[in-house]
Amino acid sequence: MLENLVQNDPVFGGKPFLSNEVQYNLVHRITESEHSLCLKTPDGQMIFTQTPGHNGWLWISKEVNVDEEKAMMKELIDHLKDHRLSGVTGDIETAKKFAQDYSKINNLHYDTKMNMESYFCPIVKKPTNVRGEIQRAMSRDIEIVAQFMAGFSEGAYGISVDPKSQRPAAMEAIDAGNLYLWIVDGFPVSMANIAHRSPRHGRINAVFTPPSMRKKGYASAIVAELCLLLEREHLIPMLYADLTNPDSNKVYKNIGFVEGGQIMDIRFSAL
Repeated sequence: MLENLVQNDPVFGGKPFLSNEVQYNLVHRITESEHSLCLKTPDGQMIFTQTPGHNGWLWISKEVNVDEEKAMMKELIDHLKDHRLSGVTGDIETAKKFAQDYSKINNLHYDTKMNMESYFCPIVKKPTNVRGEIQRAMSRDIEIVAQFMAGFSEGAYGISVDPKSQRPAAMEAIDAGNLYLWIVDGFPVSMANIAHRSPRHGRINAVFTPPSMRKKGYASAIVAELCLLLEREHLIPMLYADLTNPDSNKVYKNIGFVEGGQIMDIRFSAL
């Protein structure tokens, strides 16, 4: 019988989950939403979390054997029989196995949407000789932040949007106080955000530099500064990076990020 998983659940402090926590850091954020579906097995060897309208995140401990894993997935799929999923995210092996079983039972097709590497930064290597300084985004920056968000949407997801449509999200991010800009000669040239703080990690996202400003070290500089900020809070910086973007992965590695495990994003669709 599956049980409810709650924010700061004891399972998050157990050795099996801690060994995969960088990969599965986002589940901490999902458990904070009162509208999310959050489940676990009584022994804490499986976790499933989902925010409405988004992929479910599935973690299964590496300590379980093949038969136990099959039984856990069957129980989860049975539990979800009246809860249609748009997709599943998890380590490659787990995500694929679940997708195969879930799609077969529900007469669906599945495709890999994205492969990501999770990274964490144990020691920050701050770049040198990069012009500019970091500055927290303010309300006066809403237009440039909206432009950067539109650029990020197109670069990261291939979705072209009008910068004006990003103004509400830009204002929300600015008001949260965790969005930062890299400033050169008084002009913003790069952006990065601290998306979430979990008990042991700080997750960075929305790293964007306009194409005309790239190859100057600005993204490296702003991400490194956010890493140092998180270190002062006694948190380990982490982030997810699309493996099809070698430039961004190189940037992160150069400033001290190391691989924490790959994550696969699978989407379901009708046959």
